[in-house]
Amino acid sequence: MAVTEKQLKANRENAKKGGVKTLEGKALVRLNALKHGLLSCEVLLARESAETLAELEVKLIAELRPQGELEIILVDRIVSNIWRLKRALMVERQTMEWEYTQAIAGNPDPFADLLPSLPQESEEQTERRAYRNMIASDYTEKIMRYEAAIERQIYKAVHELIRLQMARGGAKPPAPAAIDIDTPHEG
Repeated sequence: MAVTEKQLKANRENAKKGGVKTLEGKALVRLNALKHGLLSCEVLLARESAETLAELEVKLIAELRPQGELEIILVDRIVSNIWRLKRALMVERQTMEWEYTQAIAGNPDPFADLLPSLPQESEEQTERRAYRNMIASDYTEKIMRYEAAIERQIYKAVHELIRLQMARGGAKPPAPAAIDIDTPHEG
């Protein structure tokens, strides 16, 4: 596509202006060449909103103000993990709703037919069992472990970003809080 003389003149005038001046503006345009960050595009699923992910990224870049490649990578990790955590929470809710629906829909104990002499469950008992099944489901437990792992990754990236920014600002960052809980097995 050919550039018109008018567009060329406008481009030259804009180039003389020197670009974005504020830190917020620089944070917003700094990654213009990247559609959704270094890692964020890898976390987006087909039915998820690229716009919502981009909004999250822009907000966190403006808030965290990364400078340099390592800080940019850490912010992108934070964005990716927050996105994954939101997805995990949605899956957890859907799983728990499904578990509850299955219990209420009359999918009770598979051995109920073997014990016909037992009295029928009251509606309240069915409700309690449904909630218990919903919370104690293997799927729900796995999702909750996954959420906890994602949260640890977010906190780790945030702490490292803070340490880097403190060091860049001339402050002495605190030592990382790492605790070795691996104990040798004595046999």
